[in-house]
Amino acid sequence: MLRLKYILTTLFLLLISLSITFAQQRNFEAIESEKIAYITKELKITPSEAQKFFPIYNKYSDELRELKRAKRGETPQQANSFTGVKRDVIAFDAKEVETKKKYREEFAKILGQARASQFFQVVEDFNDLLRSTLQERQNNDRRKK
Repeated sequence: MLRLKYILTTLFLLLISLSITFAQQRNFEAIESEKIAYITKELKITPSEAQKFFPIYNKYSDELRELKRAKRGETPQQANSFTGVKRDVIAFDAKEVETKKKYREEFAKILGQARASQFFQVVEDFNDLLRSTLQERQNNDRRKK
């Protein structure tokens, strides 16, 4: 009987964990959709440019996300073992700059040099807007309590 209780408790916790993960994934996808719409509008990307630009953008975004995970120590190799080695934050920052330069060249082939360079400012503007929106929601939630 006690063993059944443990199994049911474990299954319940697993279901809760999966539902939280699923909700976070939906939130990420919604934010990413808003980001793409914002980039498209701000850079005035035409439909034909979008067909070429966004597959490259997706590669860029994935590469940058993996780099940031590694910088925070969230890579699978680091999660499974403790090496005691400190991460070189400056090296990660340098790699981020290299990645941005590489993709700016790729973006320029589609959008032109000016809009390719403007892309990075547009992304920063979106991130600032997102942060302020989230901060505003948190402040409103606190006021309700």
